[in-house]
Amino acid sequence: MTATTLLATSASDHRGLTLTLFGVFVLATLGITVWAGRQTKDAADFYAGGRGFTGFQNGLAISGDYMSAASFLGIAGAIALFGYDGFLYSIGFLVAWLVALLLIAEPLRNSGRYTMADVLAFRMRQRPVRTAAGVSTIVVSIFYLLAQMVGAGSLVALLLGVSGEGAKRWTIVAVGALMVIYVAVGGMKGTTWVQIVKAVLLIAGTALMTVLVLAKYDFNISSLLGAAADASGKGSAFLEPGLKYGVTGTTKLDFISLAVALVLGTAGLPHILVRFYTVPTAKAARKSVLWAIGIIGGFYLMTLALGFGAAALVGPKTIKASNAAGNTAAPLLAEQLGGGAGSTGGAVLLAVISAVAFATILAVVAGLTLASSASFAHDLYANVIRRGKATEKEEVASAKLAAVGIGAIAIVLSLFADKLNAAALVALAFAVAASANLPTLLYSLFWKRFNTTGAVSSVYAGLITSVALVFFSTVVSGKATSLFPHSDFHWFPLENPGLVSIPVGFLAGWIGTLLSKEKADPAKYAELEVRSLTGLGAH
Repeated sequence: MTATTLLATSASDHRGLTLTLFGVFVLATLGITVWAGRQTKDAADFYAGGRGFTGFQNGLAISGDYMSAASFLGIAGAIALFGYDGFLYSIGFLVAWLVALLLIAEPLRNSGRYTMADVLAFRMRQRPVRTAAGVSTIVVSIFYLLAQMVGAGSLVALLLGVSGEGAKRWTIVAVGALMVIYVAVGGMKGTTWVQIVKAVLLIAGTALMTVLVLAKYDFNISSLLGAAADASGKGSAFLEPGLKYGVTGTTKLDFISLAVALVLGTAGLPHILVRFYTVPTAKAARKSVLWAIGIIGGFYLMTLALGFGAAALVGPKTIKASNAAGNTAAPLLAEQLGGGAGSTGGAVLLAVISAVAFATILAVVAGLTLASSASFAHDLYANVIRRGKATEKEEVASAKLAAVGIGAIAIVLSLFADKLNAAALVALAFAVAASANLPTLLYSLFWKRFNTTGAVSSVYAGLITSVALVFFSTVVSGKATSLFPHSDFHWFPLENPGLVSIPVGFLAGWIGTLLSKEKADPAKYAELEVRSLTGLGAH
């Protein structure tokens, strides 16, 4: 009997418990959403939660937004299969927050209102800049959404003991419908409280598993690492660099490319950037990032115990038999810690941890949908299509309709993407954000000469380059794990385009600015600089 069959059988034997836990969470979050919907009176409430959240609350919400299924399921699996090299994902995700804290958080909160494009359009021509930023936001969000919803389909179908494509697809449709309800009814207030609840549950669940793993080895980390190395079949190499990214020169370059995309991509992710608008002051924005760094840092340290614990107690062979990418390592470890397959304790812990993973997915997809629908309504509808003449009521209504539309697109694409590599989709989202959004934001905030042509060039060059390079890489064709395994039209050797597309984004912004005859307004830049540094005139 395979690990997948054991997991499904264990879940099936205690299906009532699993369904109850899922039902309690869904009903609780829907209750929060309906309550928040009644508190939502205007655009500021819908987009920014009325800017009434404290630094601690927003720090929890940022953590809930950031610690996605890829963080919880993917990193534990990567560490269980690749040891030291798997933990490099945790380091990249954490270090990325220093970029957000030092360069983006405070200036963005001071300079913008609801979306990233507010900062870019402050001293430039509104329509072309908002169009470019809106397109980039929606593309990044949809790729991220695909990864989360495909993960949800696989996880829930496995837990409920059902198999077949039909079950996964109905799960994807259900997750999509829930995220649309969260956003359309609750807006930013509802989404934020769902993320806060999810962050608390995820940290508690991860801490519980960490304590249980360490208790197995008398809280001796050396013993845990030694057992993981022995069980891995790789010996001491499991605890050293190079198991995944040290084989050839290309894999080393791929690691550098992935690291650059992870570290720089966070500061350009739309659903993270909009979180800085939900606090009343720039000081609260800084404080929220500090809280987020502490919470996320603690979580990523605990992924060490989850990953190496899964390697030691479950074993890489069993994990690979369940899921080749290692995405079921954390649920398998939970079951093992509870008493093993078929035991009541194992089923209980499996159901609890899986419900937390499901909560993780729901919170992240809600945040992504809100960011993309807000960008459509505020940037494309209100400022490009209606040329700034839309009322707040019309803008919020269009955001709710956009949430339904974007949700529908994500659902349809996810139905066809259920076999795609979720990690590749997430890495693409980070690479696009780092290539298209970050260069434009930094130039806008810190380069006096930067103009509209430079901004539009930077966004589109970074966006098109990153997407094109991934399309012509082994992520899409040329390998057994590619999207099209039986075709081979790849010519780009790296799986992550960040090493090439991020410099292209910066270079295009610089060249576009220098070649353009348009002169930047020095008074506007001076006003933006004062606002970004002091908060004077901030919304």
